[in-house]
Amino acid sequence: MGKPSVPGLPPSPRWRHVVGKRTPGGTLRCFRRPPLRDSFSRSRPALRGLRSASNTTTTPARAHTHTPRRARPVVGGGEGGGVGRTGSFALPPELAMIPAWIRPVGGAWRPCRAGGRAMPSRPLSADNGLRRSTFDVVVIGGGIVGLASARELCLRHPSLVFAVLEKEKELALHQSGHNSGVIHSGIYYTPGSLKAKLCVEGAVLCYEYCDQKRIPYKQCGKLIVAVEHEEIPRLKALYERGTQNNVRGLKLISPKEIQAKEPYCRGLMALDSPYTGIVNYRQVALAYAEDFQTAGGTILTEFEVEHMDMAKESAEGSKEGMKYPVVVRNSKGKEVRCRHLVSCAGLYSDKLSQISGCDPEPRIVPFRGDYLVLKPEKCYLVRGNIYPVPDPRFPFLGIHFTPRMDGNVWLGPNAVLAFKREGYKFYDFSIQDFIDAAAYSGLWKLVLKNFSYGVGEMYRACFLNAQLKQLQRIIPEVTINDIQRGPAGVRAQALDSGGNLIDDFVFDSGTGDIAARILHVRNAPSPAATSSLAIAKMIANEVEQRFKL
Repeated sequence: MGKPSVPGLPPSPRWRHVVGKRTPGGTLRCFRRPPLRDSFSRSRPALRGLRSASNTTTTPARAHTHTPRRARPVVGGGEGGGVGRTGSFALPPELAMIPAWIRPVGGAWRPCRAGGRAMPSRPLSADNGLRRSTFDVVVIGGGIVGLASARELCLRHPSLVFAVLEKEKELALHQSGHNSGVIHSGIYYTPGSLKAKLCVEGAVLCYEYCDQKRIPYKQCGKLIVAVEHEEIPRLKALYERGTQNNVRGLKLISPKEIQAKEPYCRGLMALDSPYTGIVNYRQVALAYAEDFQTAGGTILTEFEVEHMDMAKESAEGSKEGMKYPVVVRNSKGKEVRCRHLVSCAGLYSDKLSQISGCDPEPRIVPFRGDYLVLKPEKCYLVRGNIYPVPDPRFPFLGIHFTPRMDGNVWLGPNAVLAFKREGYKFYDFSIQDFIDAAAYSGLWKLVLKNFSYGVGEMYRACFLNAQLKQLQRIIPEVTINDIQRGPAGVRAQALDSGGNLIDDFVFDSGTGDIAARILHVRNAPSPAATSSLAIAKMIANEVEQRFKL
């Protein structure tokens, strides 16, 4: 297989392509990296310990599975050292010198073809740039949108110095790591809208990027199934909408064609979207982070931003005066300085934007989506994504069947108010987040508009039999013994004071001197993961226009 290349990045080592075979749901593409060469360990004495601790043999990959890489130690555990996958080792001197508050993002190393310096591999590793505390542009948020935007900016402007700030120990842990994993095709969105254009473009870019980076995905398709006669006109309207959005391959199919694609599915008519797929979006986000670091960017984890303001004086010991006038401080009192700031904070976008003087609206109200999981012995019931025809009176798509890259099948999600912004369990509760939501008039207006739907969702969240009835409308063979409770995700839903869901992108800057140096991405609506590369281009264009980069 040829060398995958990214514009602006040095070429990476050759990959070996492990060919998967056709499956009933599509083609699964799997790849594995060849082992590190002996010359690398001989030429890098400081890293020889990393490789010697991983002296295991690789086994041939099997089709339909991820190929395991060679066992290699993971750098972590602070300054002193860490435990690898196969043993313990001391950190190399260049990593041990990194301040404790700047954590390494990951672990293994691979050869570099440019400049003789080791480049990070997934999981990511710290590089020499982590010692800096001044940057040209800082991006807040290590989710898929923040990382895609940082990557795009770094590739466009290689002469500038970039950093990403993430409050967790690892990247992409929240919305980017708690989603269905569907690569959407753009059927549902208003024709001509920015959301529709970004989704269609983003899906194409996502597939191309996964091919380029050898990230496994499965183009298993999707059926939107009408099970009652009154749903057929709405299904045909979706077909017209998708056609206007230039969604590829859409067609309406009959019950016999439904049976051919999904033998256990029942319906009167279905909309077939063959280019819908599934992928592990956290793996995609980490690939963005690797590109960003390889291009010279810096990632600082465990940096929870609490304050941002214009500097009153130059940094202590700095000879550059007020070249970096924006001060960003975390909850531990540490700070970095920059010329420009971009905030992609997801669930906390409203709170961070208010620090710089932005209007409180739109507010972020967290909605939790709980999934059920088919038991492994019943996963044969589902080949691809199966969705109901959505009810236009309500803002959600309904409970659907979603296959996963690990072979599981998720059922759901529902949509209930979360009592904590990052509350993934039924009993997770934050008094501050609850008070913020309960005191907001926009939430109460939304509840009153959708009262019956909301009560139904709460009921179905508590009783599996209620959710089962909805599932059996599409696949009657599913029984209560076939399902169990699964994971959950939290959606950052932007809401205005009138109780209206904000369904478009919102940029803001704030007031005062800092307004000219900051860009808040206050709302990046679903499907932001599918559209992440297209959204990144739009954000980069906005940054260039505002900051005159």
